[in-house]
Amino acid sequence: MKTKLIPIILAGGKGERFWPVSRLKRPKQFLCLDGGNRSLMQATADRLLNLAGGWDNLWVITSEIIANGVRKQLPDLPESNILIEPQGKDTAPAVAWATLEVAKKHGEDAIVGFFPADHWINDLAAFEETLDAAAQQAASEPSIVTLGIAPNQAATGYGYIEQGIEKGKFNSLPVYKVSRFTEKPDKTTAQSFIDTGKYSWNSGIFIFKIGVLLDELKKYSPNLLDLLSKKGKDAYAELDKQSIDYALMEKTQLACVLPANFGWDDLGDWNGVERILKGDKNNVELGNHISKDTQNTIIYASNRDEVIVTIGVKDVVIVRDGNVTLVVDKDHTQDIKEIVKSLKDSPHYKHLL
Repeated sequence: MKTKLIPIILAGGKGERFWPVSRLKRPKQFLCLDGGNRSLMQATADRLLNLAGGWDNLWVITSEIIANGVRKQLPDLPESNILIEPQGKDTAPAVAWATLEVAKKHGEDAIVGFFPADHWINDLAAFEETLDAAAQQAASEPSIVTLGIAPNQAATGYGYIEQGIEKGKFNSLPVYKVSRFTEKPDKTTAQSFIDTGKYSWNSGIFIFKIGVLLDELKKYSPNLLDLLSKKGKDAYAELDKQSIDYALMEKTQLACVLPANFGWDDLGDWNGVERILKGDKNNVELGNHISKDTQNTIIYASNRDEVIVTIGVKDVVIVRDGNVTLVVDKDHTQDIKEIVKSLKDSPHYKHLL
């Protein structure tokens, strides 16, 4: 790496669309969903270690309920580098507080990057080269660089970023000024975006110099920055729940996008597992599966001694975890969140969360 980067892993998500295997104290980022033996969080840390130059420069921000799980997942991470939010208030408070804490140790000239804990990356070399380019841009002038993913379909579950004028090239990769952010358009609009060749999916990964972000927060979200600067995490009770996109990225004039191509998936639901693992196989099998006339089906069993048998099944997801079995049509995996919500409201089933 030519430019030093301090990575911060955002690990507060619940992963409710992966219920029942994703639970409150064992969320999606603690699961092995790519066919390997490392969890999504461990894989995220693994690919960031080289960029960080070791564990001392890697940070994680997470929630109280899974902090012990983070410690077990990443035993080499210094305790002082684990930031524990007292309550979830979305990404704006997480990014602002983590940036302030890292500034105390590394100063406002340090370049940091924020990375969700649950992404899948295919090409590590291309990933590192892209991040180095983003860090070079952040070092060269005041800017907040987000990585844009080249869209391969008119997906409606992602935000889209329109690229404006080219700012420069680093590692032969162009960086563009952001013209606008658009949140989750309908399919027709998404296709029209793709047809222009000027749009990327918003990856949720962004890189900046600490002082630049703090100056922009002071300009566009002064109350957020003021409260966190004065009270630290004790300010959370007074903070609004808001995303960093809404609090800052959609308002700042310093946003840049670097279109990335390193094989990426945010694994938003069970269909994401199929995208990365299916290949030319009939089904995706993470567990013992005996089948007859079964196609395009995703099988997951937490207990490898159990066997799932399917006959004449097509386009479904079957998940077995503990005392819960989920069967859902692949077109309705987004609705799993509604089931989870109903469990929260039911004393009889609340223990299944």
